[in-house]
Amino acid sequence: MTDPDPPSLRTALAPFQRPDTARALAELAYTLVPLLALWGAIYLCVARGWWLGLALTPLAAIFLVRLFMIQHDCGHQAFLPGSRANAWIGRLIGVLTMTPYDYWRRTHAIHHATSADLDRRGLGAIETLTVGEYRALGPIRRLGYRLYRHPLVMLGFGPPYMFLLQHRLPIGVMREGWAWRSVLGNNLGLLLLAAALIPVVGLEAMLLAHLPVVAFAAAIGVALFYVQHQFEGVRWKRHDTWEPAAAAIEGSSHLVLPQPLRWLTANIGAHHVHHASSRIPFYRLPEALDSHAALAGARRLRGRDLLPALRLALWDEAAGRLVTFREARPG
Repeated sequence: MTDPDPPSLRTALAPFQRPDTARALAELAYTLVPLLALWGAIYLCVARGWWLGLALTPLAAIFLVRLFMIQHDCGHQAFLPGSRANAWIGRLIGVLTMTPYDYWRRTHAIHHATSADLDRRGLGAIETLTVGEYRALGPIRRLGYRLYRHPLVMLGFGPPYMFLLQHRLPIGVMREGWAWRSVLGNNLGLLLLAAALIPVVGLEAMLLAHLPVVAFAAAIGVALFYVQHQFEGVRWKRHDTWEPAAAAIEGSSHLVLPQPLRWLTANIGAHHVHHASSRIPFYRLPEALDSHAALAGARRLRGRDLLPALRLALWDEAAGRLVTFREARPG
């Protein structure tokens, strides 16, 4: 692996940080128009009792994931020139993704500032304990952590809970004023959307057509986020040896997806490049991949690597790697 030289890496990536307004608006249209068409078809089918229309849910969900990636770029001020345009597009998209934009933007910024730093694990990341921390827990808390890390919770129950319920209620950090204001704005947008749709398709059709798409998209998004930071070969460090450029390349994966999945996920598989420079618009990430030799050092993963990665649940400081619960057993 080529050790990243922070100044030269910043210099190499700087030319890709400029958003292109025409390209950005085109990407928004390419994403939003098919999504609304698919969602509309699902609404109409369900409202008329044609349950086969729910078969369109996975396709609508993946377009919703792409729309979330645009919201994600808005949060990094990378989608359009100007903070105000990014903020309002991000907030409007947040109604469809059921994600309070300002709350998510702030917690995601914390994730970028602390990724792969063992001493600053917290908001915006998947909770991960060290082997020592896990062994120090009592039986009940160990069971709770094991359930939290179980794939059925991580990709099954967890994502819908987070997007459909946690983002709606004053739970945890949501009780803080800055977060709750963002939640209330998002909830108001959802109420206005419901008020427009229910008279047309009915409450039952709206719930049956809308919520499964969001839940499915949430599971896809969490799976992508998981494998981008929790995988065999990832390197996390204590804060006194942590360095942002190295953390971007050693603490993030390069998830190599085939087309059209690469397009549908807005190139977020080049996650190490995104962490090295979060101001690069998603549509310029492929160009930036070859701009610096150090970027080739990121761990390359395929879709098949997700399931093995889901078994990794604890950080073994002695071994310097993620391990399974079985590997963490004493002796």
